[in-house]
Amino acid sequence: MRITAILVMLIMLMPGCLDDIFPGEDTNESSTIVMKIFHGETLENATANYTITIELDSSAAPIHTANMLAHVEAGNFDMTHFHRIIDDFMIQGGDFTNHDGTGGHAADWHELCNGQPSGDSSCDGSNELAWTIPDEADNGLQHFACRLSMAKTSQPNTAGSQFFIIPDDINHHYWLDDAHTVFGIVTEGCEHITTISEVATGQNDRPIVPVIILSAEVV
Repeated sequence: MRITAILVMLIMLMPGCLDDIFPGEDTNESSTIVMKIFHGETLENATANYTITIELDSSAAPIHTANMLAHVEAGNFDMTHFHRIIDDFMIQGGDFTNHDGTGGHAADWHELCNGQPSGDSSCDGSNELAWTIPDEADNGLQHFACRLSMAKTSQPNTAGSQFFIIPDDINHHYWLDDAHTVFGIVTEGCEHITTISEVATGQNDRPIVPVIILSAEVV
């Protein structure tokens, strides 16, 4: 599952000062991604309900930033689900292979198969779905409101493509610090992340009415 990057998911984020977001950083090193998000039953002729903008932090998490940008530029997140949503916690997406939280993989080969060092990019004859990236969780960034972080298993170096975003009504998920890598912040539309986090869910915290990323674009 961060150049100047902004994710725009058709969610309106609250403006903020970049110097306050990443103190002392040159914002020219950031990347901007725009995502358009749809929440509804029928995708035919769907238009976005929300747009969000996310600023990626390449200085603190260069590998995670490059990985996210590569996925976005490849169109991997287009028409994918926020498959896991928990109120007062986060919304999670990025599984572009199975769309249910069981899939996804790193955009490039980092000599890791499911977190284990490997010299075989086929991952011992399986497939590239096992590609993962090394952790950058000790970068000093923490899980405050509106932060973008990488989903992974309980084992180190197992992030691939799945990510999660923390709503704006949260203070600090401190127990995630130094375990999951924070690599960006929603600079516009974080109130929409909060709205999405409150949708009705069913089994495995999956939204009853789908929440879809219609498109993600580097701008």
